[in-house]
Amino acid sequence: MRPRGYQRAPSVEEATEIETEKTLHPNYPFLMSSLGHKSFRKVNPVSVKIFQHRRTSTVSTEQKKKFQREVLLLSKIQHENIVQFIGACIEPRLMIITELMEGNTLHKFLLSIRPKPLDLKLSISFALDIARGMEFLNANGIIHRDLKPSNMLLTGDQKHVKLADFGLAREKTKGFMTCEAGTYRWMAPELFSHEALQVGEKKHYDHKVDVYSFAIVFWELLTNKTPFKGKNNIFVAYAASKNQRPSLENLPEGAVSILQACWAEDPKARPEFKEITDSLTKLLRSLCSEDAASSNSRANVAEDSTSNLVQDRVVCDCPGLKVINKKKKKKKNKMMNMIVPFLRIFKNCMSK
Repeated sequence: MRPRGYQRAPSVEEATEIETEKTLHPNYPFLMSSLGHKSFRKVNPVSVKIFQHRRTSTVSTEQKKKFQREVLLLSKIQHENIVQFIGACIEPRLMIITELMEGNTLHKFLLSIRPKPLDLKLSISFALDIARGMEFLNANGIIHRDLKPSNMLLTGDQKHVKLADFGLAREKTKGFMTCEAGTYRWMAPELFSHEALQVGEKKHYDHKVDVYSFAIVFWELLTNKTPFKGKNNIFVAYAASKNQRPSLENLPEGAVSILQACWAEDPKARPEFKEITDSLTKLLRSLCSEDAASSNSRANVAEDSTSNLVQDRVVCDCPGLKVINKKKKKKKNKMMNMIVPFLRIFKNCMSK
């Protein structure tokens, strides 16, 4: 017999409010080997993100809400520059299944070639991929809030980038949202608090926080350096709030103008991602055009050099020149014929 006041415990589906078509059975083939001890394990041909090692029934309500939010957002998103959502699993653990990105994270890729910078065209191409993904998200009312190289994944050929990890992403609201969401080095100054706030206290900001974070990532792509390297979180927050930004020294003029606009102190002064995409596209085209013109110039120089060599060869092989040389040779022979007898006579006279 049930005691008075008894209420049935909600199922996992009810607790997470995730539609059944978005969930996968744990016996699904590619999930069988994912139930190991690592919190994030790649399983061919998918990636499996496990939220906690514990069984779902013991996971905190906050963790379930975070899981629910990420699944619901990912299920609405389909774009070539955003990691593809495959499904979610709620038993025996909370898991999110996405496509496998064999190129690893952008952060690890940059570390692997540091201190050498990326090829300029490749860095701008990566930035363009990120901007296109963010343009799609913002157009659909989604703020990522945690843009950084470790939340971006590379394709197997390491030529394209896709956005990932939407654990802090939120759908844009007219109200206030949790402050200081994200990672300090890439966090927009309006997310910092100059005064002590209560836990969970909210502030007003919009999708322009992603534009600022994008600028810091773009700077990293151009320099392959860590922003505010060696500085702790408090210094980074203070520097950003005082409008201090990473150095723009030795960066291309076109890239500098984009960076300055994107990390402007006033969020309203920052461009939309549609404008950023257009600017990056023009910048990449201009670089490609310059390279093409340079290649043509080198080809013309090589052609001229080849032409000169051919011309020299023609001059050397000229039949007329051979005739002249033959005449000089005959004249030389005639002079020798006249001199030799004279020398003989002179020799005879001397001997007497």
